[in-house]
Amino acid sequence: MSIRYSILALLQEQPRYGYQLRAAFEERTGAVWPLNIGQVYTTLNRLERDALVRKEGDDGRGHVLFSITDAGTAEIRRWFATAVDRGAPPRNELAIKLALAVSTADTDVPALIQAQREISLRELQEYTQDRRDLAANQRVTDTARLLVLDSLIFHAEAEARWLDLCDARLVQQANGASNGMTGTVRGAGTNTA
Repeated sequence: MSIRYSILALLQEQPRYGYQLRAAFEERTGAVWPLNIGQVYTTLNRLERDALVRKEGDDGRGHVLFSITDAGTAEIRRWFATAVDRGAPPRNELAIKLALAVSTADTDVPALIQAQREISLRELQEYTQDRRDLAANQRVTDTARLLVLDSLIFHAEAEARWLDLCDARLVQQANGASNGMTGTVRGAGTNTA
């Protein structure tokens, strides 16, 4: 997630100070990815150093307001016009955990999968309910939050489907081992040599 570009996008609307930027970001994203205020101000300082924002004085209560420069506007336009490059996939703790669990003796992989499935389905239900509640009283400004919720729903659905596939692979592997295949199947309840 790029805080740099998020701040530029919010400043494109109007000058703001750090706490306003944090509040606006969290309102748009439903506080799914909370921002540390120190990170906001560090980013603002870097943006100012790079001549993408400038200080506009204060709001009368001691808060320094920042506004976007022409260079910052050009930068945010480039960002919006460019697809997100995925590059190397981020580390997925769950995938790593399961990859190691299937090759570690005395690990109950089906129980691990089931416990994770319960969490994934609970999250899916919560996100879906949040989306229903928001859509029932939708305002124009809720579109950003709905987009984030849709993304979280799709991610939770995909994780649940992937966990179903992991379960099926373990069953398939266990069935293959019990049909005379040699090898070790850990976590699926079968161990043949």
